[in-house]
Amino acid sequence: MQINLTLCLPRDAATIPVARHICRHALQDLGIDEDCRADIELALTEACANVLKHSGGDDEYEVRLSVENDVCILRVVDTGRGFDSSSLAGDAVGASAESGRGIAMMRALVDQVRLESRPEVGTVVHLEKRLEYGDGSVMHRLIES
Repeated sequence: MQINLTLCLPRDAATIPVARHICRHALQDLGIDEDCRADIELALTEACANVLKHSGGDDEYEVRLSVENDVCILRVVDTGRGFDSSSLAGDAVGASAESGRGIAMMRALVDQVRLESRPEVGTVVHLEKRLEYGDGSVMHRLIES
């Protein structure tokens, strides 16, 4: 079973809670464990905040949620100016830093984080997390059968 959801949103801070709300309730309706949902929701928030802060311009951005069996894939896509994503490979930000911890947080919350960026084309933040379902959930029953 596969479920896909795509949101096309204006680059505005008010859209972050909207994306979070829609994704949270979609995952809740599938019966995904509360802690797992909270991790996904926070990682999504960080990815969206990075788009708003770094993409530039008045472009829209997309949030793509895909659930396939026991994996959730989130992609946050912008068409901004892009950046050299390899420059972030070894960056470690101190615990007292006021900003710059978003990617580290995403890495702590989900199983896989990939950044694909090209100048003048944009950036894709790709997040994957193995899902944990409640015992009585529809998805749990479908995966087990």
